[in-house]
Order: sequence, then structure tokens, then C-alpha cells
Amino acid sequence: MFLSTVQRTSKEEIMDDFSLEGDVLRDALDKIAVINQWLGGNSVTLNGIKELIKDWPKEKTLSVVDVGCGNGDMCRAVADFAKKEGLSVKILGVDANAYTINHARACSTDYPAISYAVQNIFDEAFAAVTYDIALCTLTLHHFSDNEILQLMGLFTKKAKLGIVVNDLQRSAMAYRLFQLICFVFRLNDMSREDGLTSILRGFKKAELVSFSKQLRLNSYRVTWRWAFRYQWIIKNI
Repeated sequence: MFLSTVQRTSKEEIMDDFSLEGDVLRDALDKIAVINQWLGGNSVTLNGIKELIKDWPKEKTLSVVDVGCGNGDMCRAVADFAKKEGLSVKILGVDANAYTINHARACSTDYPAISYAVQNIFDEAFAAVTYDIALCTLTLHHFSDNEILQLMGLFTKKAKLGIVVNDLQRSAMAYRLFQLICFVFRLNDMSREDGLTSILRGFKKAELVSFSKQLRLNSYRVTWRWAFRYQWIIKNI
């Protein structure tokens, strides 16, 4: 079957329904986290953080916001990284789905540095949040091009150090690989359908570079990473 990846699909994911809840959603969130760990996706975000904090004084608390935090896996990975590096950190995980946030809280009871909030990132309440670093791991592809420019424009104004985006490359090879992953991990129907849609909503490098130019960013880098990811690092200092 021919698969076109020329343009981003506008098809919405099942998970984009913020009222969604229940065992199927919880299973999907946890499987996404496991697959992300298995494919080394967390390291893409953590390496970006390392680059942004090269000159950060360890005695100063670093504030991080993780947008679209899911089950909080990335928040916990950042907390573990900070502990290993001897950093004081304050992490806020944000998601628009209340059930998702409650699940993230339940998974993070041993992490006092992490807090969670149910927020729509396009609302005024989120615009008022302050932070040193904004993280966007496997979240940016959920938005339209115009929404991406709006969100990234906010991040460039609010994130004191910078932003780390870790998201999917849109390619036929990535699509076929995920079909294999669906079989190996026995993903449920929602996870399988949303995962394949996510890839078709992913990016080409030229698109991320184009966003950077439209945002008039002074210091940024877009790099391909395994497995079929782009790491987009934006420095505000």
C-alpha cells in the first residue's frame, strides 16, 4: 500500500479527546512511555537539557515544565537525571486531560520535586507560568502549524534558558517500524491507531527549520536522532 508522507496529516488522534479516561487510556499512556524508553527517546530530551544547563550553577534551583506530560515518565526521568547530576530541580507536568494527570500523580508519589496541573496550554493560566526550561516530548505533533507557532512563540518568551523539543520524523520507514512495534508490544487498538497517526502528523527537518525562521529564533539546532526523532533545541540565553 502506497504511503504518502509529503504533508502532515490533519487527522486527529483519539487521545486528543481531553475527556477520555479509563483502562484503555491508562494502558496507552504506559505503553507509550515504555516504547519511548525502549527506543531511547528519553535520552533525546535529557541530552537537550544537558546542553542548556552547561553554565547553570548547581546551587540554584532549575525550574522545568513538561508540556503534554502523559503518565509523567519524562518528568520522572528529569528528576532522576537532576539527582544524578546533583541539581536542585522543580518540575511541573502539564496535560489537558484530568484522568491523565491523576495517573501521572499516582505514578510519581516518590518524586517530591514533581507537581502536576490540568491545564490547556493555550489558556491564560498557562501563559502566566514561569520556568527556566520548557520540554515538549512527543507532544508538538498534536498541534496544527499555526498552533505550533503560537506555542513556540510563548515558550521563547517565557523559558529563561530555552526549549527542548523531541518529536517524530514523518517517514514511511518510521511508519513501518511502528507497525512492527505494535505487534511486538501487543498494543491496543487506540495505541496502534494513534501511534500511526502520530507519525503522519510528525515533521520533516525543513518544517522545523521553517518554524524557527518564522519565529525569528537567534540560536537553535535541529538534529535527527534515533529512533526517527528530531531534537530541536532553542537557546534563549
